[in-house]
Amino acid sequence: MRKSLLSLAVLSALALPSFASAAEDVAEATTTKEAEPTWTLTSNVGFVSDYYVRGVSQSWHKPALQGGFDLTHSSGFYAGIWGSSITPNTFPDASLEVDAYAGYNGSISAVEGLGYTVGAIGYFYPGGSWKKYNFQGTPDQTPRGGRWDTYEANVGLSYKWLSAKASVTLGDWFGAEKATGWDGGTSGTTYLELNAAYPLPFWDLTLVGHVGHLNVAGKLDLTVSSSANNANEDNPDYTDYKVGLSKSFSVLKTTGWNAGLYYVGATNGGKSGYWGQNGFGGASFNGSLEVKDLTDDRLIVTLGRSF
Repeated sequence: MRKSLLSLAVLSALALPSFASAAEDVAEATTTKEAEPTWTLTSNVGFVSDYYVRGVSQSWHKPALQGGFDLTHSSGFYAGIWGSSITPNTFPDASLEVDAYAGYNGSISAVEGLGYTVGAIGYFYPGGSWKKYNFQGTPDQTPRGGRWDTYEANVGLSYKWLSAKASVTLGDWFGAEKATGWDGGTSGTTYLELNAAYPLPFWDLTLVGHVGHLNVAGKLDLTVSSSANNANEDNPDYTDYKVGLSKSFSVLKTTGWNAGLYYVGATNGGKSGYWGQNGFGGASFNGSLEVKDLTDDRLIVTLGRSF
């Protein structure tokens, strides 16, 4: 899941290393009264050793290929589309995530280095549906369930190399509602995050840090849901974290390359079983049961290029 721009300055450093946020690859768009309105189209491709989003592996701890296009305007407007390979183990019947997003970035002239962003994003999983939910190999557990598709609005502030953002779902969180084993709908689920991208004084490295907290607007109904691994775990809220280094470089006189090494994970709250312990799928689709902790701590390697 990619996120919308958090800032004009910070996200330009965070963009390629994470491959997990909606407009983090968008180039900085600035405007002055004298500047002529201009449009810029960029693209990006990337590889990650494990596609983690908000502390949870979307690729069953396997590598993923990613890429997208971003359109920016000198006024601060941005829009784009981005995709990543995922696994049906995490999202039954879905092998692709597609994010579509748009928003606006601006600066607050009263304070030098202070910026803001507002935007919206949709996460789409073609072919994926709760109807094929298959926890621990038991089929047809949620036959009335809908799609995983999720929509969020977001707002953020940034100051130099620090940024913060709040996101809220505009509908149910990944289709979580009564028909899928919850005590009600989950519209209004929030995710709060703090990010840092501090340029180090050597080797052109950037120190990247992140902490976020998910607050789902609902709980698992343990009387009907078998997706919780622990009968006492009905609350999927959790905190995730990431720390690492990124570096931009050139290859054979070609620019736009970026590599990163990150340590990621989530607190035990993310292991309630709804998503963290087994993913939405919870089992492999090769005829044998396969269980993985999708929130365990991992070292992630990323490599990508923007054009």
